[in-house]
Amino acid sequence: MLWCKDVEFLQGAYALAADLQIEAGRVTAIIGPSGAGKSTLLGGIAGFVPQTGGALLWKGSDITKLAPAKRPVSMLFQDNNLFPHLTVMQNVALALGSKLNPTASVRQRVEDMLAQVGLDGLSERKPAALSGGQQSRAALARALLQDRDVMLMDEPFSALGPGLKAEMLDLSVALAKEAGRTVVMVTHDPSDAARVADAILGVSPNKAWAPISTQDFLNDPPEAFVDYLG
Repeated sequence: MLWCKDVEFLQGAYALAADLQIEAGRVTAIIGPSGAGKSTLLGGIAGFVPQTGGALLWKGSDITKLAPAKRPVSMLFQDNNLFPHLTVMQNVALALGSKLNPTASVRQRVEDMLAQVGLDGLSERKPAALSGGQQSRAALARALLQDRDVMLMDEPFSALGPGLKAEMLDLSVALAKEAGRTVVMVTHDPSDAARVADAILGVSPNKAWAPISTQDFLNDPPEAFVDYLG
């Protein structure tokens, strides 16, 4: 279980409070109006946004003071965060702490993961030679190879067309579940949550609310989200 125990995350002058628990091994979607703090919550969990109060715990262990690289968390960003001067092989191998010349064993692990995400045979290309969807697949491969318990997704497929976005969302969740990961994903689209999420965590201005089942949230939303959902 990921427990935000009376926490406060501070993004510039904007404070977001959260006192909630996210169940391990499930997919939880974060939804809410623009600017309410969805990415702030995700960044706080990852350690990129300062935490100014409370405690953040994973399976009973306090991770509040851990640096981002030391947390049991991987993250998929909106811009894929690939290094343009590195090949796909080198970018993905960074998940394993590899240098620019991966060993044979690391290369094999990367190739195996690239095959799983649909990039078989593209390991020596650089990001500029890939389509947007292929770049998303490379970023997904890197996040999965990090082998961390929690995978955070900050709308990494928002720039893709509807069909490809749905395909990538399905692939990401399927591979994460297969690997036993807990998935926490930000989305502006309630249909994404309906498609893959077990629970929805609503974020309204300055407050993140405890998750409830996806069906209950969408069919009978909490009062704070009635206008947002329409």
